[in-house]
Order: sequence, then structure tokens, then C-alpha cells
Amino acid sequence: MILTIPNFSTEVKEELLRIMDYWMKYAVDEEHGGFYGRVDGDNKPDPGSPKGIVVTARILWTFSAAHQLFPNSRYPVMAARAFKYINDYFVDKKNGGVFWQVTAEGSPQVTKKQMYGHSFAVYGLSEYYKLTKDKTVLTLLNNIANTFLWYAYDKWNGGYTEAFEEDWGDTDDYILSKGENSKSMNTHLHLLECFTNYYQATGNGNAKFHLEHSIKMMLERIINPDTGRMTLFFREDWTPTTDTISYGHDIEASWLLIEAAEVLGDVKLIEKCKAVSIKMAAAAVDGIAADGALNYEFDPATKHLETRKDWWPQNEAMVGFYNAYQLSGKVHYMEKSEKVWTFSKKYLIDYEKGEWFGSVSADYKTKSRDKVTLWKCPYHNGRACMEMWKRLGSTR
Repeated sequence: MILTIPNFSTEVKEELLRIMDYWMKYAVDEEHGGFYGRVDGDNKPDPGSPKGIVVTARILWTFSAAHQLFPNSRYPVMAARAFKYINDYFVDKKNGGVFWQVTAEGSPQVTKKQMYGHSFAVYGLSEYYKLTKDKTVLTLLNNIANTFLWYAYDKWNGGYTEAFEEDWGDTDDYILSKGENSKSMNTHLHLLECFTNYYQATGNGNAKFHLEHSIKMMLERIINPDTGRMTLFFREDWTPTTDTISYGHDIEASWLLIEAAEVLGDVKLIEKCKAVSIKMAAAAVDGIAADGALNYEFDPATKHLETRKDWWPQNEAMVGFYNAYQLSGKVHYMEKSEKVWTFSKKYLIDYEKGEWFGSVSADYKTKSRDKVTLWKCPYHNGRACMEMWKRLGSTR
């Protein structure tokens, strides 16, 4: 064993608190509201950087969730700040739903309706509703969910269309997908996550239906039952268009899937998802490098292994492998979780200036130093620390 459980638990809690302190100290945009769109490795903000719905909603989720575990009078203030910014600047008052990106001053900049962004709007608002029980929050949450589900849910083929134009008209530009791909693993994974939180927060019948449907799509369309890996991109009829392996997404899905089934409460489905989750974790082991960290992805067609170590797959691997230990009782999964944490402490956490570096190369050179970007926020590392603290606490 690398760590004792009490030490592991203490370390993730202390790191979570450091992460939260960082965002309160360096990320708040006092001039324009909300949070900066970019802060560099020296903690210098770029006041002109645009702001995204994904990062803002993730900030909302993180401060809301953290306060429920470790009450701090400043956390609800930060959550309220994120909520206000979403409501004031990201919500499309004319067409419904949320914009993907606004300028630093809050003017709509990328106005297409991206379901990945809507998934996090629902995810963050659901957590904020758990915290506040504010009916204004619930109204906005339901309005956003009902709007995007009306357009995105594919009644004929199943699943959800990736993106639409500003007025919810059809588009051939899916941003996160490639070319003709109108469905993606990534968006469906985070829709699963958002419906889990939405249903947990509200007991909403619509949320339950789409949570059940999302689990079904994961099991029947996205996760390969033979390999335990996910397909990344699809055409409208679910024809797969790539065989690239994303190790970080596979291990992330392994624990989000069983969480979704448990929230739904269907005993038979829980057992089915448990077996799939363990198989996915076993498959993700192939992505572990000799140093214990998780490589980024592998392309079977070209045999190219992307060996950079981004911060988010390490966080998901820490949780996912520990989850596999809890489900299977196999100690080697717990050891893998600990090794990923050890790697992160050594190479990714910036103990001098705070937060985490975005990425290091295979030879441990920092590839991305920015602490805040349109994608980098306290969600992956903050959530991982919270998940591990809860899971380790249940073992103490």
C-alpha cells in the first residue's frame, strides 16, 4: 500500500480546500462579473478572454457541492455569482436554452445550441438547487432542460443530437464532433451525468425518463460489451465512425454509469451496470503508463499512443479505479487509484502557485500551465477530491 486510508482521505480534503481557495482568490472577475475566462500559470488573468457556459456551470456545481460537504460561508457566495452570470448572460431569452460562449463583457459570441453545454447547465443548476431549494433556480433548471430535450431527443434513433443553430434549426457544424457526426460519446456521457443529478435533485419524471434512456444508450450503443470500451463518434443512426480509445473517458464513464443506476434505484439494472463498470475499469488498465498515470488516448488504426498526461484523466482514473475496487474487492484497483494520486501530487498539482497544471508530457515537462481556460476549472479535480473523500470515509 502506498498510503494509509486516513492519510489519503486527509490529503484529498486538503487539496479540495486549496482548489476552492484558489478560485476565490484568482478567478473572480470583479469588473465584468462571473469568473475570468483565462488565468495563466502565474495567476495573471486575461480580462479580455471569452467565457464559456461549460466552465461557468462547472464552477456553479463545484461550489454548490463543496459547501454541502465542507460548509464555508464564501462558497454559496461564489455559487450565487456563477448562477447570476448564467442567468444574466448565457440564457437565451429569445430562443431558450443557453449560449455556448460570451465575450468578456457578456455579449453572446458563439450562439449555437450545443448539448454538451446544456448538459452542464443542467448539472450545475441541479446542484445549486440542492443547496438552495430556491424555486427561481428550479424554474430556470426546468426551462433549460425542457427546451433542449424538446429539440435534441431523437425519438426515432434514440439518444440526442449534438448541436443546433441559435434558433434551434438544424446545423452541420457540431463543434465537439467531427464532420458528419451528429452524436458523440462525450456529450452522451455528460447528459447521463446531468440527468443523474437532475433526477436526484428534483425527482422530476422527465429527468427519470431521460436518465433511463441515457443508461440504455450507454449500454446498447456506446459501450462495446465485448471490449468494455466506448465508441467516440457516430452518425445520426448510430453508425460508428472511429475506433479511437479515450482512456480518460472510459474510466470516467465506469463510475458515472453505476452512479446513474444507483440513483435510479433499479436493482437489476444496478447489477448489470456493476458488471459493465468493472469491465470498463479493467479495459482502462491498458492505458496506464509505467509511472502509474493514465495515457490520453490510443488510435488502433495508426497504432499511435498519445502519452501526454492531462489533469482530468488522472482525476477520473483516481475515482474510477477506486470505484472498481469498491465494486470488485480487488485490491490492485485501489493501488492503481493511489498511484494516480501520487503521480498527480508529484507532477500536476502546483504547490507553489496553486491549482493544477493542465498537462505534462511523457518526460514530465509541463505542456499546459494555464490554470483557468474555457475547459479548465475546479470540476474534475474538485469533484475527484470530493468523491475520494466520501468513498474513503465510508471505509474508515
